[in-house]
Amino acid sequence: MRTTVLTALLLGSAAHAQTTLTVITHDSFGVDKKLIATFEAQNKVRVRFIKGGDAGELLNRLILTRRAPIADVVYGLDNSLLPRAAQAGILQAYRSPALSRVPAALQLDDAGLLNTVDYGFVALNYDRAWFEKSGVPLPKSLDDLKTPTYAKLTVVQSPATSSPGLAFLLATVNHYGEAGAWQWWRDARAGGMKVTRGWSDAYYKDFTRNGGKYPIVLSYASSPAAEVFYADGFTPDKLPAQAPTGNLFLPGSTFTQLEGVGILKGTRQGALARKFVDFMLSGPVQADIPTRMWIYPAVKGTPLNPVFTFAQEPQGTAVKADLTRNPQRLVDAWITQVLRAR
Repeated sequence: MRTTVLTALLLGSAAHAQTTLTVITHDSFGVDKKLIATFEAQNKVRVRFIKGGDAGELLNRLILTRRAPIADVVYGLDNSLLPRAAQAGILQAYRSPALSRVPAALQLDDAGLLNTVDYGFVALNYDRAWFEKSGVPLPKSLDDLKTPTYAKLTVVQSPATSSPGLAFLLATVNHYGEAGAWQWWRDARAGGMKVTRGWSDAYYKDFTRNGGKYPIVLSYASSPAAEVFYADGFTPDKLPAQAPTGNLFLPGSTFTQLEGVGILKGTRQGALARKFVDFMLSGPVQADIPTRMWIYPAVKGTPLNPVFTFAQEPQGTAVKADLTRNPQRLVDAWITQVLRAR
C-alpha cells in the first residue's frame, strides 16, 4: 500500500514537472510576451530569460562560466564578438533552415555558431535642440570630433565591455590604422570625451536628450526613429518633419553590426534550443523586432513600421576582414595604448 501511494505521488510530481529552457541575452533584448507564451505552449516548455549586461559583458560572463553553462541559448552576440566566442569554444553549431531567407551578406558564419537574427548600424547621434540652441556647428569629421570643442560634448562606450564601443573602435582603426586610432582616442579623451561601460549609461544618463551633459552619443542609426516612436502622441499615420535626434555619419565612424542567436555547448536541451533558434527567425518574431529593439530584421521581406523613415542607413560601413578576425587583440591594445596611457 505504501509503495502504491509513493509511486502515485512520484508519477503526479513528474506530470507537473515542466522542462525549462534558459536563454541569456544582452540587456536590450525584447520580444512580445505573447509570442514567447505561444512558443512555450507549442513546445510544452518554460522559457527563462537571463539579462547578461551589454553584449561585451555577456560574452565575458559566458566565457567565465563555460565549464558550467548558465544557459542553453544565447542571443545578442554580434560579428565583432563572434571570433572571441568561437575561440573560447562556447557555441555549438546549428544552422537553422530559416537562414535560407536571410541574405548571404548578412550571415554571420558558415558553421552556424550564430544564426543572424537582425542587423543595425552603430553610429553617432546628436541632439538637434542642443545644437540649434548653442549655435555650435556640427563636426564634419573624426578629426573635428577629437578636438576639445567636440570631444567634451561626446560620450561613447568602452570597447572592452560594450559591443557598440567595440564596433566604434573597429571603425576608427579601419579609418586611421592602429597607430592613428590610438592617437585619435588619446586626443579625444584628453579633450573631454567620456567613455562609459555600456550603451544604457551613455544614452539614458549622459546624453542631453535624457538629462545628461553630452549632446553627441554613440548609438545606432535607428535611434532617431525610436525617439519619434516613443514621443507623446506618436501615430504612424502622422509622422513629424524630423526626429529630435539626428545621425552624425562622420566618415570612418560607422559599423554594420550583425546580431545572432546560438546554442551554448553543454546544453541538455538541444532539441528545444534548436527550436528556439528557429523561433527567433520566424515571421512573427522578425516582424516584432524592429520597433522593440530598434534594429533591422534579418529575414528578407519582413515589413517595417513607417517610423523607420527616420532610420537612415550609412554608406561605406565595411571594415577590413582582418580587423574582425581577432578584435580582442585590438581591445587589449586599446587598454594599453589608450586607457592606461599617461
